[in-house]
Amino acid sequence: MLKKKFNIITLIPARLNSSRFPNKPMAKINGIPMIGHVYLNASKSKFIDRTYVATCDKKIYDYIRSIKGNVIMTSNKHKRASDRCAEALKKIERKNKKKYDIVVMVQGDEPMVNSKMINAAIKPIKNN
Repeated sequence: MLKKKFNIITLIPARLNSSRFPNKPMAKINGIPMIGHVYLNASKSKFIDRTYVATCDKKIYDYIRSIKGNVIMTSNKHKRASDRCAEALKKIERKNKKKYDIVVMVQGDEPMVNSKMINAAIKPIKNN
């Protein structure tokens, strides 16, 4: 039996304007902004075709570009991370002329996320 090839993307919503911890994505951990840790760790998954940060903040956008990462600007009007990701997905699919079958959302303040965790979440979906 042939297994279907899934197009899989990771989206990482991030914004600077948090009421409890302003600028949290850019807070440094061992000299690297938190969002950098999240992006680099999520990008290592063997199942992911692409990883993008979805942000409304130029500071985050510029940082991700500086590490040669994929980033997309979104509206600053979103109340929820899932709304930011929905907008980003539409833009990315249009830009890449490709539809994604599976979207993995990793929060921008999860620096300890790793590729094994992401692979474990995707594997049952790919296999069934």
